[in-house]
Amino acid sequence: MKKQRSFVFKCGACGHEEPKWLGRCPECGEWNTLEETAVTGRGKAGPQGKAGNSAIPQSFPLSSVDPLEGSRISSGVSELDRVLGGGIMKKSAILLGGEPGIGKSTLLLQAAAAAHVKGRILYVSGEESAGQVRMRADRLGIAKDASSRIEIFCSGNLESILTILEASKPALVMIDSAQTLFSSETGLLPGTVNQMKYCVWELISYVKERDCALFFTAHVTKDGVISGPKSLEHMVDTVLYFENAVPASGNEDCRFLRATKNRFGSVDEIGIFTMGEKGLSLVEDPSLLFLVRRDGELPPGVATAAVLEGSRPLLVEIQALTVPAKGSISRVFSDRIDSARVSRVAASIEKHLGMRLSDQDIYINVAGGIRIAETGADLALACAIYSARTNMPLPAKTAMAGELSLAGEIKSLRRLNSRIKAAANLGFTSFLFPAPGNSSDLELPVQDTGAAAYTPVKNIKDAIKSIFS
Repeated sequence: MKKQRSFVFKCGACGHEEPKWLGRCPECGEWNTLEETAVTGRGKAGPQGKAGNSAIPQSFPLSSVDPLEGSRISSGVSELDRVLGGGIMKKSAILLGGEPGIGKSTLLLQAAAAAHVKGRILYVSGEESAGQVRMRADRLGIAKDASSRIEIFCSGNLESILTILEASKPALVMIDSAQTLFSSETGLLPGTVNQMKYCVWELISYVKERDCALFFTAHVTKDGVISGPKSLEHMVDTVLYFENAVPASGNEDCRFLRATKNRFGSVDEIGIFTMGEKGLSLVEDPSLLFLVRRDGELPPGVATAAVLEGSRPLLVEIQALTVPAKGSISRVFSDRIDSARVSRVAASIEKHLGMRLSDQDIYINVAGGIRIAETGADLALACAIYSARTNMPLPAKTAMAGELSLAGEIKSLRRLNSRIKAAANLGFTSFLFPAPGNSSDLELPVQDTGAAAYTPVKNIKDAIKSIFS
């Protein structure tokens, strides 16, 4: 009988196995990455080499599952709860990505101190020492009773982390960061693709079987995506991105928190923070960040749109500029609004208003650096382009919301009442919206909106006449 080998040579970059050593991995093509690794017995050994459970797996009825297993716990940070869909889902894994120094560790530490959980909270730091984490906690002003329930472990070794988890049985686990994890099963060099996939999957498997939740932090590449294998985003339940922005108010310490994947909530919500000496602070009125305060008339090419970011109404300033095309083909320059949408709006203006834009280069910007994907900004975008082309400014204190169709109609919007209230609270005295015949969302009478002029419009011609009459 052929004797089973007790070791193989495994590639530290892709995980490919060979029975003998090779200078170059035949799978990924990397040189000198094959290392001798002990065979643990596939399907018969656990993550730490222990004998696995040989019992036959059994299924069970869905009705026998406790519905409380899918309940949420509050992180204590309202903006984080908003992006997560109402709180941290139990037995879930959350991946938080962002540039170095943007505040990922600060956000996790503040959430660990404020989380409404019963039980211990384990903070695993593979990048900082315990003293450095304590200094951050003191700078953030975390109370002693809150920090006393946070247990810290400074290591990236997977086997040691799993041992600590079995001993402490925490209700919330935070790993900072995924790039520092390593296991002897896949080599000793942290940060490789195989290391990250293996270590992250083992920790997720631990969480899925127990009543706790898991956070990972991860760095991003120069392209703004999470570094490492793309499969990490498929493994976890939620993927969050922490972004830096310079809003129209000039506050350079503004942060945006977005979800690109969320199995338990919407990906349309946005969390807004400001970074200060005491850490991350919540923004009471986010609309003030995206509006430029001016005295007197507006410059040409500026319009205010009432948009929805998830469930939150925001007022943002859209800026447009048109100049003669430098070549035979006109171009659209827009990175905050999809350039294809700008082209469609410009085509509708040219068709239904008779204004020539095909010989113009169009530049579009959104004050504050926020990206707008909602179609409710079409009306403001059209008015900004018309104002820039004619060099006629829009009236001050005028906001608008509406989707522009290819037929030139202003289509209905959801949650119109909340948009109107948000504009009235910020002192806007005029609001343009889809005509009641096209909007079944309108319930508030004109006198209860707080706006002096409340103008319904059916198409782009009516909108331009009412504004520039």
